[in-house]
Amino acid sequence: MPYYLIPIAFLSLLILASAFFIVKQQTAAVIERFGRFQSIRQSGLQMKIPLVDRISGRLSLKIQQLDVIIETKTLDDVFVRLKVSVQYKVIKDKVYDAFYKLDYPHDQITSYVFDVVRAEVPKMKLDDVFVRKDDIAIAVKSELNEAMMTYGYDIIKTLVTDIDPDAQVKEAMNRINASEREKIAAQFEGDAARILIVEKAKAEAESKRLQGQGIADQRREIARGLEESVEVLNKVGINSQEASALIVVTQHYDTLQAIGGETNSNLILLPNSPQAGSNMLNDMVASFAASNEIGEAMKQAKENKKLNK
Repeated sequence: MPYYLIPIAFLSLLILASAFFIVKQQTAAVIERFGRFQSIRQSGLQMKIPLVDRISGRLSLKIQQLDVIIETKTLDDVFVRLKVSVQYKVIKDKVYDAFYKLDYPHDQITSYVFDVVRAEVPKMKLDDVFVRKDDIAIAVKSELNEAMMTYGYDIIKTLVTDIDPDAQVKEAMNRINASEREKIAAQFEGDAARILIVEKAKAEAESKRLQGQGIADQRREIARGLEESVEVLNKVGINSQEASALIVVTQHYDTLQAIGGETNSNLILLPNSPQAGSNMLNDMVASFAASNEIGEAMKQAKENKKLNK
């Protein structure tokens, strides 16, 4: 081959190589011929006419995400910053619209997000913004879908990913929450103390009841024992009065002996002469007799009063 043909052959090889190009997966290439739209090529090895056709641009068909931060005011005049994440993609059948109708999709999406958020949030109080953030996201998606579908973009999902009120408002909200929790804690502590007092009172009442029952049982057994003692003494020829006197004197000295056996007992003055038991018995008998006489007199007075009427 003559030397002068080598450059021509090399140039021809380059021109032939430029006729082939590769389009990556999930990507679309826009081909123009002399500045006019020619075709859209999908993934794989593609071919174009050298020096006539050119790749005007490539569009990704993957899902993309745009984060938009908006500052606005709520219904209760609180400034709040919202972060709205928009997930979108180019519709495969509308690559032409996406490439030729819209130069800056990010700016267009951001404008619509600002418009919707600043229309919806001022209608809500701050607490409602947190509760109804999904409603805000739905409103943004609805507005964006209607607008961006014309340009070949599909809005997959919109999310309100952050709500950040003013620092002073957050501090006030934290104080309110802390006060509310302290109030609830105080209520629980009060309930616990009240339950403790009630249960303690129930325990004391039960203790008193059992103590009274024990005293009653004790007295019942003492009376039964005295009755049996009197019966035993009657069998050996001692009458009831003498038996009662003997029992009183015996218990009197048993009591003195018990007091004397206590090392830490307080000083108690009791009659301790031999006649003490007999005197106490006579005093009891006299008291019983006097009580019976007073009772009979009151009963007779009531009967006389009824007869006079």
